[in-house]
Amino acid sequence: MPGGGAGLRLALLGARRAAGAARRGVAGGRRAAMSSQSHWLTAEERNQVLLDLKASGWSELGERDAIYKEFNFKNFNQAFGFMTRVALQAEKMNHHPEWFNVYSKVQITLISHDCGGLTKRDVKLAQFIDKAAASV
Repeated sequence: MPGGGAGLRLALLGARRAAGAARRGVAGGRRAAMSSQSHWLTAEERNQVLLDLKASGWSELGERDAIYKEFNFKNFNQAFGFMTRVALQAEKMNHHPEWFNVYSKVQITLISHDCGGLTKRDVKLAQFIDKAAASV
């Protein structure tokens, strides 16, 4: 967002979080909101991790509070092996990526749907994904 968009971005983020809590409803909403709040990033944490993630090739999606990265491998077997490693870790974390694969290309979007945006879980999974891709 050009021209002082940081404040607007944080306001939109707060609105998204509130909408996410509202979608969860009253029944169990407090417990879900409390557990998901522990995953939210402070403004300072967010700025730092986004710098680090951008340095490793991740980008912020303008239309969503999410991060995106595209990976290219030598062939389908390498791409699928990479996806399998990520899938096993995602299952352990109970945090699953949005992804798309065609032959040797894997496109990944990370967002915490239950929180309505980017959280510590996304950062942790992104860091794992980068390590997994580097080891292929």
